[in-house]
Amino acid sequence: MPDASTGRRVLVVEDEVIVGMLVEDMLQELGYEVVALSTHLDQAIELALSSNIDFAVLDLNLNGQLSYAVADVLRRRGLPFIFATGYGAKVLVPPYAGTPTLQKPFHLDDLRRILADAGL
Repeated sequence: MPDASTGRRVLVVEDEVIVGMLVEDMLQELGYEVVALSTHLDQAIELALSSNIDFAVLDLNLNGQLSYAVADVLRRRGLPFIFATGYGAKVLVPPYAGTPTLQKPFHLDDLRRILADAGL
């Protein structure tokens, strides 16, 4: 787990603003810096292309659109990401199956554990 001095930079993509703010608070409590919070797919893709980040937390379903396009951008940039979804990891399709996935709702300890397991 990083400390505040490492300041790993994170993009959070979440269509529910309140949930996004909660994830942002959790990440900050764990010592990460949230660079941006996006609620829409097009904006998230642009941020994934242009933001100076170390990794991303992606809600899988953004108002009925899957965030795989954001994941594709991050992969092309060589940046890791985790999914957060109420559907669980079983809904991930290849090539995303096996991506670290947080089951919603989750707690701070769940987020801490998945980030540590993913080496983030």
